[in-house]
Amino acid sequence: MPQSSSAQSSSAQLVTELRRWIDGRAPGTRLPATRTLVRDHEVGPGTVQAALRVLAAEGTVETRPGVGTFATEGASVRRLRPADYSWQAGALGAAKPATATGDGPLRPTPDDAVSLHNGYPDRRLLPEKLVRQALVRAARGEYAVTAAPRSGLPGLRAWFAHELGRHTPPGTAPAAAADVTVLPGTQSGLAAIFRAVAAPGDPVVIESPTYWGAILAAGESGVRLVPTGGGQDGPDPVELDRILTRTGARAFYAQPRYANPTGVTWSQATRREVIEVLARHGAFLIEDDWAHDFGMTDLPELPPLAALDDAGRVIYLRSLTKSVSPTLRVGAVIARGPVGGRIRANVAASTMYVSPVLQAAALDVVGQPAWRTHQRSLRARLRSRRDLLVDAVNTHLPEAVLTRVPAGGLNLWVRLPDGTDLHHLVVECERAGVVIASGDGLFPAEPAGQFVRLNFAGPDPARFDPAVRTIAEVLPRCR
Repeated sequence: MPQSSSAQSSSAQLVTELRRWIDGRAPGTRLPATRTLVRDHEVGPGTVQAALRVLAAEGTVETRPGVGTFATEGASVRRLRPADYSWQAGALGAAKPATATGDGPLRPTPDDAVSLHNGYPDRRLLPEKLVRQALVRAARGEYAVTAAPRSGLPGLRAWFAHELGRHTPPGTAPAAAADVTVLPGTQSGLAAIFRAVAAPGDPVVIESPTYWGAILAAGESGVRLVPTGGGQDGPDPVELDRILTRTGARAFYAQPRYANPTGVTWSQATRREVIEVLARHGAFLIEDDWAHDFGMTDLPELPPLAALDDAGRVIYLRSLTKSVSPTLRVGAVIARGPVGGRIRANVAASTMYVSPVLQAAALDVVGQPAWRTHQRSLRARLRSRRDLLVDAVNTHLPEAVLTRVPAGGLNLWVRLPDGTDLHHLVVECERAGVVIASGDGLFPAEPAGQFVRLNFAGPDPARFDPAVRTIAEVLPRCR
């Protein structure tokens, strides 16, 4: 039976008094018997037992049935000599700048709050039934007790190669399964790629703003990011040429399709000119096709740039983590030639191999006819959610600028009035029950303005309108 509030108060007070009694006593000291504690503290036996359970759970005392209750060595050490970690300051050196800040997309969502910050889709947008069935089958199969090949299961590598090959035009050699390395999510692949194409301190060009995980992976790899801006059709090829000439960079990280966070898709002309610029400089394009499965149009889309390349100039990333399930952290990098070997070696050194159970489950899902059906229905559901959030922004935030209505992806990129204190806004919105992500952490250099990224794939789209209304109410207080 639950304790009453008065009993809980008495128990808490007794815990405090017993901690004082134990403080400074030698390990192994026996506590007074229960009847003594009842008499001295004027409480009931139940209160004494509740207090002793708390102390035992925290490691302050140890109860030996039939013998008594004793102060533990851990309690004595913890109270007489607090742990001293000061030596680590010299061992660790200066802290690296954090990219995934407290204002960013990794913050947990408080109960009952509206989540507009998280980068993952709501479970109702995932093929949940297919995932559950696939995991059961994978757990019953041989991969539940066997290791996976370092580069991934052959069937899954072949599937990724086939997916890219579907877009390859006649006359261009398609990617082969041997060019594919399966990853435990593409985040680890980014670090492996950066280490393969650049040494610590070397420049790598990157779109600005961009995916925060790419900035984080670059920092962990030690490469120096050189930002380049972009317009409605993607990066400026002339500016990219100048940057490559000035810096000598040999790699360009970009998201040509539904870029995170801006939603930009490169035009046909931009794609052609960027590849020509990179070819003149002997540089790689790291093509992150993160939103491959999140298009909202039924019109034919431009193929990945990697599908048009058989010279090994494009290093291609694709993930199933967001579109299949966040539990199945499975992605792939497709790279041809010597750079592919370097990347595979880097991946093996850091991850050994991806769980074969997860790989088998992912392959099972994408091999089902229902996967294609799910993808077709997903377009309409994403469009509906996007339009709800766009309408809310246009209605309640007239001072804000919605940079575009994206044709794919999961996010809106919203510019707020100059002078907005983004950190203050994020904090105040969360207090009001709306969690948003500051855009500052998505710039590899100084932010170009006050932006927030709003995710329209999160749960409970019926609350989008009141959530944006809350942002509008808080905004004037954050100038």
